Amino acid sequence: MADLHDMTVAQLAAGLQKKDFSAVEVATRFLARMGRDQHNAFLDINSEVTLAQAQASDAKIAAGTSGPLEGVPIAHKDIFVTKDFATTAGSKILKDYRSPFDATVVAKLREAGMVTLGKLNCDEFAMGSANENSAYGAVTNPWSFIADPKGQIKNYVPGGSSGGSAAAVAARLAPAATGTDTGGSIRQPAAFCGITGIKPTYGRASRYGMVAFASSLDQAGPMARSAEDCALLLSAMCGPDLDRDSTSLNLAQTEDEKKFGFSHLLRIDHGDKPLAKAGKDGRPLRIGVPQQWLTNQIGNPRGVMDGCESNVRERIWEAVTKLAYLGAEISSLISLPNAQLSIPAYYIVCAAEASSNLSRFDGVKFGHRAKEFSDLADMYQRTRSEGFGDEVKRRIIIGSYVLSHGYYDAYYLQAQKIRRMIAEDFQKAFESCDVIAGPVAPTTAWKLGDKADDPVANYLADIFTLPASLAGLPCMSIPVGLGDMGMPVGMQLIGNYLQEAQLLNVAHRFQQVTDFHSAKPEGV
Repeated sequence: MADLHDMTVAQLAAGLQKKDFSAVEVATRFLARMGRDQHNAFLDINSEVTLAQAQASDAKIAAGTSGPLEGVPIAHKDIFVTKDFATTAGSKILKDYRSPFDATVVAKLREAGMVTLGKLNCDEFAMGSANENSAYGAVTNPWSFIADPKGQIKNYVPGGSSGGSAAAVAARLAPAATGTDTGGSIRQPAAFCGITGIKPTYGRASRYGMVAFASSLDQAGPMARSAEDCALLLSAMCGPDLDRDSTSLNLAQTEDEKKFGFSHLLRIDHGDKPLAKAGKDGRPLRIGVPQQWLTNQIGNPRGVMDGCESNVRERIWEAVTKLAYLGAEISSLISLPNAQLSIPAYYIVCAAEASSNLSRFDGVKFGHRAKEFSDLADMYQRTRSEGFGDEVKRRIIIGSYVLSHGYYDAYYLQAQKIRRMIAEDFQKAFESCDVIAGPVAPTTAWKLGDKADDPVANYLADIFTLPASLAGLPCMSIPVGLGDMGMPVGMQLIGNYLQEAQLLNVAHRFQQVTDFHSAKPEGV
């Protein structure tokens, strides 16, 4: 039997149901590993709460009343409010804040029987691509302990903003974690840390209790080792929450979905060529590769989109070739002509929404308050100056500017029009393919600090993840090998609205014939 910390969510769930081991044994193993966290992944741990939840799970298993994921541990990104753990959103302005309730996603996973290990580090208010913007220190990538000729350790970023979540899963500090994806914050850290992560269709998972960054973009999703694990987690996380989240989707489930959740397609067996009948009407699944994404230099005269590094491009093409071997039809004729505009559109929309959402953090009702001030306006100014980090201040200023009188039409309205154009490009592409494949990021993870003083360089790292986020489409990252310096490379799969099961099916079939998702960093 594999070590408990090396087991997947599916393996742990099965072993717990068979009583091969107890939930308390599993929780104790992970708590011990978390105590040796070298990556600054965890911000809050409460072993008493964790072990009490594990004991309750063991009692339910013994009584035959257990949930589908009973006793399996999970850690939550510190952007979800939790009543038993502190919630800071990676910011000084919420230091030591305790919520009186759990976020819907947290509550749903508890209802499914999962045991909470703690809260995970993230970029402040989920704003960042490297997890260097946390007020509580940067997270390091578990794959980054690579010695140079002098024997010095070179740390690499884990990606952001869900870098703590990705690092915890990759380092086997937790078998699964929640993340949030506003512009790629599940997919990019999953790619940089060699794990699997999925962002569902906007509205699939409730945003209630998720500290808001950009309300029209924020979406919760799971991060784990495999597509099978993500399917199990997504089934527990998603569902209508109409009374508390006005953007929640109210969808009727099929009988298969009711019985198996998002993993129902994983159970279909099409033999050696599983994708040969996975498309509509039993035809081969059609996978499109956008012309603009895998050329040596993407054709944009202003250089907004740089082409992939060769080591990333090679791993992606190898993975696409493997999908063809599994029976998929590959087309490189699809086009996303407005994707190159996603960076300016996204950073206007998200900054505008952030400037509105973060106005509530003023020191009046909760969170940090400046100790010295002369009047109410001075208290606001001092509290926010002390509590917010540089990146958050930058985006609030940009957002306030683009929403101001005289600039709303010139910037915000134009960005929303571009957003619609990008969404229409995807719909046109899906007329000739079922799934779109491409890179998650143009490079592998970079060294800690390399881009810390260059926000634009960080923004450019999101060029391949932003289009699907602006369109609200489901998308995921799966590991497809190693690139430069032995760092992981992730392939992005994008589906049409509500096609999470199809994406998970493709990823699962790929992972059945490859072992990239099973690889782990040295020494873990």
